[in-house]
Amino acid sequence: MLAFISLVAGILLHIPDGFLSLVISLLCWLAAVVMLAVAARKAQVDYDERLIPVAGVMAAFIFAAQMLNFPVAGGTSGHLIGAALAFIVLGPWLGLLVMTAVIALQALLFQDGGLIVMGANILVMGLVPGFVGYGVYRLAANRSKSFKLAAAGVGAWLSIVAAALVTALLLAFSGTANLDIVVPVMVGVHMLIGMGEALVTVAALTFIMRSRPALLDESAATAGGRWVLAGLGIALLVVLFAPYASPSPDGLEWVAGQQGFLETALDAPYQFLPDYTIPGLGETGLSTIVAGLVGVLVVTAVILLVGRLLKRPQRSQSGA
Repeated sequence: MLAFISLVAGILLHIPDGFLSLVISLLCWLAAVVMLAVAARKAQVDYDERLIPVAGVMAAFIFAAQMLNFPVAGGTSGHLIGAALAFIVLGPWLGLLVMTAVIALQALLFQDGGLIVMGANILVMGLVPGFVGYGVYRLAANRSKSFKLAAAGVGAWLSIVAAALVTALLLAFSGTANLDIVVPVMVGVHMLIGMGEALVTVAALTFIMRSRPALLDESAATAGGRWVLAGLGIALLVVLFAPYASPSPDGLEWVAGQQGFLETALDAPYQFLPDYTIPGLGETGLSTIVAGLVGVLVVTAVILLVGRLLKRPQRSQSGA
């Protein structure tokens, strides 16, 4: 049972190719593409150029924070997902685009998460936890700061539990695991992981409320250049601690072999920077740090590019 807990704790974070059926994977892709199209349209309509640098910093921080695993019961570990935080600070539509950029970069650049199941990963690491966390936080929109922080913490915790439940259902519908086993185990272990998500989310929002409260004011969202640079600096600093993250494995490969479905896992069709390592540096702390720095800079650049693409061309005065 402990081994199975280790397996499912790892699955929620990044589902590998082969663990979901092709039908389920395609349905998840369809849902993800539809929601991303809606998100892009909504983000363009609500476009605020001042939020784009903040979105870049948020993507960098979430990418870096996801490299820091913390120990969880059963000899496994968990890490921040960050969807609730992104949705709260940036709004649901830009927040979903940020989470998608992080998830896509992890799969394409570091082979962390499958390509066929990327749509499912976008759903369970972006859309589901993001909207759950954001929805709970919005219930406290007109309340005090303390109440908002409490709502954010509860929302972040619930977002992980909801994502775990959806992941369990996808595994069961794919025939990978039994529904009566995977649901209670997934939900149970992620109740613990959700506590870490809640703490980090509340800490980040507390920092924002004290240093740049306008970011959480939808009518006056803005951030100074120094604040953006400071945020990016924090993300880069977090990467330096990546080699010291919890060494506890998720047990995915080992348990899959024990359970008899290891052969269903598909290797990535290519290896670029696998497992957050740099070719030539091996599996060393320096290799992890350099790979993390590359990821932080690339995901920031991607979001800034997305911001340029979202910006609608302005009409000229004569044209108007």
